[in-house]
Amino acid sequence: MAGRDLRALFSTNDPHLATAEAFTNREAQWDVVAAALTEHLQRIAAPGFDVTDFEAPRTNVLVFHGVGGIGKSTLSRKLEAALAGVEHRPSQWGAPQWPGGRILPIRIDLARSAGTDFERIVLTIRLALAELGRPLPAFDLALRRYWEHQHPGEPLEEYLRRGGLAARAGKALPQQMQSVLADVAQALLLPGTVGSVVGEVTGSLVRALREHRQSVRALAGCTRLADLLQAEPDIDALSYYPHLLAWELARLPPAKRVVPVILLDTFEDTGDRTHRDLERLLQRVVWLMPNVLFVITGRSRLQWADEGLQGQLDWTGRSAWPGLASRGIPQPRLADDRPGRQVLIGDFSPEDCADYLARRLTRSGQPLIDEDLRAVIAARSHGLPLYLDLAVLRFLEIRRTGRRPRPADFDVDFPALIARTLSDLTPEERHVLRSVALLDSFDLALATRAAGMTHEAPALRLIERPFVQEDQFGQWPFHLHALIRSTIRTADDQTDDRWSPRDWQQAAERALAALGEQWATSPAPGRRLLIGCLRQGLALASDFGLELGWLTDAAWSYTSDSVWEPLAPPARQVPATEPNTSADALVELLNALGRRQHEHRAHTVNRLTTVLDTGRAAESRHDYQYVADQDGRLAPAARRGLAHTARLAGDFPTVLAAAQNLGWDGRHQRVLGDLYWLQGQPERSAAAYLAGRDEADQHAKAGEAAHCQALRAFTIALYDPDRAAAEIDLAHHLLAGLSLRATTINVRRAELIRDAGTSSFGTQIAALHSELDSAGLTSLNPAIELATAFHQAVLDDHSALTETITRLQEQTTHDNHAYFVDIAHFMAGQPLPASRSRPVWLDGEQATRDRWHQLVTDRRTRLRDHP
Repeated sequence: MAGRDLRALFSTNDPHLATAEAFTNREAQWDVVAAALTEHLQRIAAPGFDVTDFEAPRTNVLVFHGVGGIGKSTLSRKLEAALAGVEHRPSQWGAPQWPGGRILPIRIDLARSAGTDFERIVLTIRLALAELGRPLPAFDLALRRYWEHQHPGEPLEEYLRRGGLAARAGKALPQQMQSVLADVAQALLLPGTVGSVVGEVTGSLVRALREHRQSVRALAGCTRLADLLQAEPDIDALSYYPHLLAWELARLPPAKRVVPVILLDTFEDTGDRTHRDLERLLQRVVWLMPNVLFVITGRSRLQWADEGLQGQLDWTGRSAWPGLASRGIPQPRLADDRPGRQVLIGDFSPEDCADYLARRLTRSGQPLIDEDLRAVIAARSHGLPLYLDLAVLRFLEIRRTGRRPRPADFDVDFPALIARTLSDLTPEERHVLRSVALLDSFDLALATRAAGMTHEAPALRLIERPFVQEDQFGQWPFHLHALIRSTIRTADDQTDDRWSPRDWQQAAERALAALGEQWATSPAPGRRLLIGCLRQGLALASDFGLELGWLTDAAWSYTSDSVWEPLAPPARQVPATEPNTSADALVELLNALGRRQHEHRAHTVNRLTTVLDTGRAAESRHDYQYVADQDGRLAPAARRGLAHTARLAGDFPTVLAAAQNLGWDGRHQRVLGDLYWLQGQPERSAAAYLAGRDEADQHAKAGEAAHCQALRAFTIALYDPDRAAAEIDLAHHLLAGLSLRATTINVRRAELIRDAGTSSFGTQIAALHSELDSAGLTSLNPAIELATAFHQAVLDDHSALTETITRLQEQTTHDNHAYFVDIAHFMAGQPLPASRSRPVWLDGEQATRDRWHQLVTDRRTRLRDHP
């Protein structure tokens, strides 16, 4: 059912424009209500149910909570209408059959703007029950006594008329109350003139009840009635009178039986965490009316199951309120294994957003907002209905100027979202909220530190709010609703305690320092924490122009393992030209290194100011030597670079000598492994790679361990292809979750060598060449061609091998893998061209030639013996 949207209606002069308060889906919430009501009806109809049992746990409350503007009040109104009758139920909602009586929905808006106090709440409930057409003697007597004490000389009927309550049985209630007085006076044989004097009637009734007279046996079953009639008739006593209503409802004859469903909306306006006076009175109503189902809608979860509220509320703890456990406490299950009774109302789906916008404004039965614009608004809303509502008003505002609204018109934030979000927060909670808006995610310690506070209480209160979402599997468990976070950070905040630019700057500095402290002091820092701190810290430093500080050391740690997780989401990636801050430059450098695992290497070359290795061996050696001589943080890597350039040039004794002084920081075992297999000694190479992998495991360097294992699999494949299968599987396992394209290709190379001499080699090599071309990893082409040469040598295919050697000659230079041509000749037992310059082998050319040729011979023998 859709009502009139009066705001939109009065925003246009177009008489043909139809405005509707569209209601979208919420089918899941209706299913929850239907299930809870069905269970409630079964429970109160059970033989052992007793409304006078004041000790039994209560399961007669259902809570829907969510951020401001999520549609809680709309849901409450639709629930009221749907429970009132089939004709009012939205078409997408099911039609359950309620067992055991008529359902009577009673909706009460607790918003401050509605002016609802506790007295009006009790009267509203009693007025709704007046529709039964019969008095409720026990309650009516108590209420009449209360009224005459609290409102002397003011007729109840006149009060109801002035307060806007008369429309709901406003005349029937005073008449029913008067009838009760007369009936009780007659039963007590009081003079007829006394029938209207409530004090005389109640006094006599109390004596009669105490004396167990037969004349009042109809009321004698209400064992607490005499006590309530004797109590001081103040607001506190009034809060216990609902027990009398529950008792009266329980004794209705089957033909008159009714089951109230009381919907309390805008519950957050009943008070705050310090002032719970109205909440305490309302809780009494819920507890004392166990045969009534209460559906509460508000911004926050009910805390009634929190043991810490003892003294502030009358009934607290999980034993009293099964199903209302607060965050962090395992949710109890209902009898049929359904979850507890606190339900977070989620955002609209994209489809629901589009449907909502299509039906809100129509002209001649067609949506006024076109489909493309609806899609833009829906995406911008992040599913928040309040944003959709504000966008509709903006659409009408722009249309009123005579211009057709465009998608760019809705690339804005609405300050009203801030006001709605902050309205019921304390000043400290607001301060924490703005602070954590700077962070993608956070925990209690990070939120407290970013806010500059010494105590966690405000952050603890904040995370219970529905706009703070939780991901137990994240590095930090909490994050703000995306739209609310964006709006708080970017909208023109007009609230009284809005932050100045300097306030935001100081908060960013605190947040960056807090991230650095977590990374530096964590008892188990790990790669995950490092990446999380870098991502958030670099974004803060970039957005606010902060000094790098600890980010520099973190960047060194990031690069040391060569894993290359992405550090910035696409929206935050800094353009390659002219970074604005040092953080931008660092982000660009680190992302360029990381992206090379996923894009053509030519793009990486364009991003970096210096290209290492390929084609610039002389310059690289000079730069490496300079850095090594400085003996700074990069010296071990520079010494490894010198060994690398010596190996590329074929100066193998220099490589061996350098490896003795590299140590772990210089990856000495990997350098030795790279050296030995070139000499035709893959067994020694595999042993070195194994030692390197073990060292990497000891230093918790997953990337280095995976790299060493990939190379170990390759070298073992040269001399023992059967054993290589397990090593290749291990390499794939170690690479899982890592972005190391070159290392992955080394595993593919191991697979090639394992299958050399077989029919499967051709299919693999074609796919691998295509992958190398798309990735721009041209430096790996010679290594793949060498694997091809091994395959062709095993097959004794001289023609194909000659073509491969020609390609190798084209791909290599004097300073870059020239010895690959030599090794290809060694494999086939062919003489070297006379004009070639010779690399310096560790134990001479002939010994190296013999070893390579023997590897080929062994493979032929294996294939012949095991075809």
